[in-house]
Amino acid sequence: MDQEILNYVVEKTRELIHAPSCSNEAKIAAQCWLDAVGTDAQKEETPKFLEELEEDIMPLDQLIRFAESEKGRRYFGADTAEGIASHAKEIQAAGARYCDCPACLAVAAILEKKDELLE
Repeated sequence: MDQEILNYVVEKTRELIHAPSCSNEAKIAAQCWLDAVGTDAQKEETPKFLEELEEDIMPLDQLIRFAESEKGRRYFGADTAEGIASHAKEIQAAGARYCDCPACLAVAAILEKKDELLE
């Protein structure tokens, strides 16, 4: 793998770990991958890391449904849920597919390099 791409993914992985919206599972997978970079375990950890990221990135349709649901209103609070749904619809109309929270932005950037990571 190209060192420049590896450096980019390492940087985005660190951003992911520090993102307030990052799930615990993604943080653990990210740290395991970072710990494996440059070792024999990197090849084994990379697919696990990418699988976790693919499970965690939030499609906008799913975010909108949750934010507009009763459960979403209880989780976020009514006003925040309404704002999240509205924002998600706005960015979806502009062509976005995924949530634009810091964690999802980092995940999307990493997944763009998936093929290179799996080489």
